[in-house]
Amino acid sequence: MLQHPMVTFWTSLFYCLLLAAADTGREYSGEEARQQEADRVKNLPGQPPVKFRHYAGYVKLRPQEEKALFYWFFEAQEAPSQKPLVLWLNGGPGCSSIGYGAASELGPFLVKDKHGLKLNMFSWNRVANIIFLESPVGVGFSYTNNSKDLHELGDRVSASDNYAFLIGWFKRFPSFRSHEFYIAGESYAGHYVPQLADVIYEGNKATQQGSYINFKGFMIGNAVINDLTDVNGLIDYAWSHAIISDKVYNGIAKNCDFEKENQTKACAVHVGALLGAYKDIDIYNIYSPICLDDSKRRVSTKLVVAPHLLTQHDLWHTLPSGYDPCTEDYVSKYFNNQDVQKALHANITKLPYPYTPCSSVIQKWNDSADTVLPIIQKLLNAGLRIWIYSGDTDGRVPVTSTRYSINKMGLKVKKEWRAWFHKHQVAGWVEVYEGGLTFATIRGAGHQVPVFAPQQSLSLFTHFLSSHSLPSSRF
Repeated sequence: MLQHPMVTFWTSLFYCLLLAAADTGREYSGEEARQQEADRVKNLPGQPPVKFRHYAGYVKLRPQEEKALFYWFFEAQEAPSQKPLVLWLNGGPGCSSIGYGAASELGPFLVKDKHGLKLNMFSWNRVANIIFLESPVGVGFSYTNNSKDLHELGDRVSASDNYAFLIGWFKRFPSFRSHEFYIAGESYAGHYVPQLADVIYEGNKATQQGSYINFKGFMIGNAVINDLTDVNGLIDYAWSHAIISDKVYNGIAKNCDFEKENQTKACAVHVGALLGAYKDIDIYNIYSPICLDDSKRRVSTKLVVAPHLLTQHDLWHTLPSGYDPCTEDYVSKYFNNQDVQKALHANITKLPYPYTPCSSVIQKWNDSADTVLPIIQKLLNAGLRIWIYSGDTDGRVPVTSTRYSINKMGLKVKKEWRAWFHKHQVAGWVEVYEGGLTFATIRGAGHQVPVFAPQQSLSLFTHFLSSHSLPSSRF
């Protein structure tokens, strides 16, 4: 159990036992149990046969509001009562953890075409119970009946709403309240995950019955965590991987000062040239092919939150989006199928817009922290387990950005940089820092690591949950 300065061991133990006692018999009785069973998914179109249970539905956040977040929960494939519980969040902001995380990356069912699903042999629910959450409202099937809510979204609202969701979800699934709980995510979840972790950490100090979460740590991948180093790393990565010329690279170095909000025209010209270098390839994996069907090729519909220097360029918003735009079409078609929605208990309010992997109705993000490094440091000091990973072929939040950001924290190295292995091959490299932070790379993977390296990502996830070191030899 995580110890907090104001909570003694015996007080924490008392509340842990109290919560466990409160769980007894609740899984099979009461209104919450009936709602749990109502959320069970039984006839999902195209689903391969499986033995584990999964649930989907809405959790209303607060009685006085009109907000409800949509989730899809998969029990672990074996012995779910003995496995940890993990919340997965995708980024954007405004992109779906179901359309991407569950259906395209690490869930047990991956969309193979507009009609069907295929079994993911390397699903993360092989080792954990996993909740995929569509957040904030306006993403996927999550909704609000007050349109004003869509104009008030930002980092703070998301953290607060995600916490309210968890409190409500644990009431519906009380038997999981005593499980070790972790959060994982990628991209802009580099904001979502630490910020939610901080809210949980502060909320746990009260240790109120029914709200204590057995929170142990988090893992974030190719994560936006510090604006200045993110931008510097993006530029250095593009140059070091032969995407931009010496002229463009030196022009940026000479004319740009990223610590300033407003840049010179010369800087803007060279940054525009950098972005232009990505227009014919996928910035999210510089070595992957893109969809060549012009009728299907999709440009980014994401609400992109990044330093103003990048977002002021129209070209930034028209870069090829995601791993495979053709596959994204299949995801959209599958989740717009009314039979699928019925099976998932989704779209109960009949939203006036179609399902899209990234929201088309969120137009504004009101607050985005320049850095979350202080939060990460705070939670390291609190004893949480924190792993950061990076697929090393991602140009959007590249490994250079993450390394620069971690270096900014000034942590002392505990275990030096070394290769780690999977199936006798180098899977990436890893370094461990004093205080509990682990940084790992995944060789040959892009922004969405589980898409490109499913076996390696499952190994990484498994070692994170067990707090075991990544394999240091081929055999």
